[in-house]
Amino acid sequence: MKLLHFIVARLIYEMIVYRISAVTLKVQDMEKSCQFYSRLPGFKLVFGGAPTDVFTTFEVGKESINLELISGERGDFGRIIFHTDDVDRLYLYMKNDKFISSVATFETEPADAPWGERFFHIREPNGYQLSFAQPLKESKGH
Repeated sequence: MKLLHFIVARLIYEMIVYRISAVTLKVQDMEKSCQFYSRLPGFKLVFGGAPTDVFTTFEVGKESINLELISGERGDFGRIIFHTDDVDRLYLYMKNDKFISSVATFETEPADAPWGERFFHIREPNGYQLSFAQPLKESKGH
């Protein structure tokens, strides 16, 4: 039994959530939003940015702000994105934790995204969307 506790403790230690990576805001006008954020000192466009893009990212220091184009009512504010060392292991941990899996809604399974992260989304007990992501390693050809 002690060996099992040691293994579980080691797995948890190796898959920590170590920072907030980004906050995503839902926007109804991507062009106007991009123009606004592009004019703020320190905001650097790193993904998307065209008026027809549904997702845009601005780098702000070491973190990011994402804009997600929506139609209709805005609803909640967007999502908070956390970085982790091992998104697949964290997903399995959260799915197998009786309390977490009973109060959270798992919206996606881990998947690779075109912006260079592997991620999954959940809804926490109050309905806020949380995303857990792991930066993908760049291929040697880049």
